[in-house]
Order: sequence, then structure tokens, then C-alpha cells
Amino acid sequence: MKAFLLKKTVTFFFSLWAAGSLVFLLAHTIPGDPVVALLGKMPSSEDVMRLNRSLKLDQPLAEQYAHFAKKLFLLDLGESIIDRKPVVNTIMKYFPNTAILAVTAMLMSILISFPLGILAALKKDSVWNTISMVISAIGLAVPGFLLGIFLIIIFSVRLKFLPISGSGGFTYLVLPAATLTISLSASLTRIIHAAVSGEIGQPYVILAKSKGLSEFQIFFRHILKNAMVPITTIMGLQLGALLSGTIVIENVFSWPGIGTLLITAIRQRDIPMIQGVALFMTALYLLLNLLVDLSYPFIDPRIRHDPF
Repeated sequence: MKAFLLKKTVTFFFSLWAAGSLVFLLAHTIPGDPVVALLGKMPSSEDVMRLNRSLKLDQPLAEQYAHFAKKLFLLDLGESIIDRKPVVNTIMKYFPNTAILAVTAMLMSILISFPLGILAALKKDSVWNTISMVISAIGLAVPGFLLGIFLIIIFSVRLKFLPISGSGGFTYLVLPAATLTISLSASLTRIIHAAVSGEIGQPYVILAKSKGLSEFQIFFRHILKNAMVPITTIMGLQLGALLSGTIVIENVFSWPGIGTLLITAIRQRDIPMIQGVALFMTALYLLLNLLVDLSYPFIDPRIRHDPF
């Protein structure tokens, strides 16, 4: 286990460095000048030189990268160019909203996907199989932003039940969470259906039946337990993607999360903020994947972590 954790730690920091370097290069290729965003469209040359010098934007790209890498090594994300506040503080201000939205959507999708996926697998030739597959197909086919707009038109514009955008209470959470839930449930239902169906035909199920175990015991003690490894993997990936920033949905509903923060930073060409949010997303995604890897032996004791 120690060797496994050491390997994962090295992989984590290497991935963080690689992602940070890529984001640094991409952030410096975004069209536009951050100085113009701060000083306006017609700043004086003296103001431009002074601001470029204070932000170290007048240095060669290699020197800027060396400065960035040094800060990354010290886990210092720097300050925003726009408001001169620490990037970490701004991220921590926006992240709770993303966490609330992501966890709510994940819990709702679990409540929907497990019954649909399990019933579809256990009753292959029944109406449940058809219903679950049709629902999942629709959820996968409709883009998230289009689904969000459709829900806004129905429940906000036509029926006036829910607010269109923003945050401030439970009612503001319903539409963005529902939009994410539909998309998540579609893919998770199919994964659960495939995982459970694959286990039903295994020899150990026939052996359990021959021993006189009930259908309930066979399913919960054996089939579902063995099927949970691939299901947990997908759930971890989905939650990591959600927590890392539901960028499109947050912008459709003007939800003040880190996805909205990232889009705003790109529009303003706030390079430190872009780099900080991207690194935060990467670190969060890697940590969640590590937790999923560590959970495997608890789900299935036959799994042992090979250090290499």
C-alpha cells in the first residue's frame, strides 16, 4: 500500500505540473491584452509600460514560465490581474456553489439510475428495460445546454414556477441540478445495466442458486457487490467532472460556481485566475480518482493494489 501511495503521489504532482504547464501556454495564446482589459481601449504608453512591468508581462515567456513554475512548486496560485485578490480566496468563494450543485445532481442521478439500471438488467424482456433504455438514450442524445434552455422555457418562462438564473435559495438550484441529473442518469443507468447484466450470467450465480440462496441474497450479496467496481469507477469520474466545474450549465443558469469564474477569467484574459482555476480542477479530479482507487479493496477484497 505504501508503494502504491508513493506512486500515486508522484503521478499526482507530475500531472499537476504537466496540466499547469499546458494551461500556462494556452493562457498566453488567448487573443487580447489583459492590460487593455484593465486600462481600457486607449491607455497611454506610460500606463501600459508601468502595468506590464508590475504584472511581469514585459518579461520573455521563458522567464514568465520560470516565475509561474516557482509559484506552482510553492502551491501559490498568485493574484488576479483584475481585482488583485489572491486566486485561492476567489476560488474558495465560488467553489461551494459548484459543490452544492454537483453533489445534489449526483445524489439525484443515483436515486434514479440504480432502480432503472437494476430493473432493466433483472427484467430484460419487460417494459422496465424498454423504459430505462429509452430514457437513457434521450438523456445522452440531448446536449446539456439545450436541455437547460428547454427547462427554462417550460418552468421559468411559460409556467413561471422557478427562477431563470442566479442563486439565492433552493428554487434557484432546481433547474441546473435537474439538467445535470438527466445527463448523468442517462450514462449511469447504462453502466449499471451493463455491469449487473454481465454478473448475472456468471457461474457463481448458478452455484448460489444450486445452494438454495434466495434471489434477494444472490443479488445483494454477490451480483451487486461484484458489479459495484465498474459502477464506482464511473461515479467517481462523473463526480470529479462535476466538481471540477460544470462550466456549460453554470453559464446557462448564471450559477456562480467555478465554471462561471473560469469563463469570466477567460473573457477578461485574467491569466493567473485561468491558471489557478484549471489547476484547482485538475487537483480535485486527481484526488477523487485516487479515492476511487483506494475504495476498490473495500468493495472487492480480491483486489490488491499492485505497486508497479
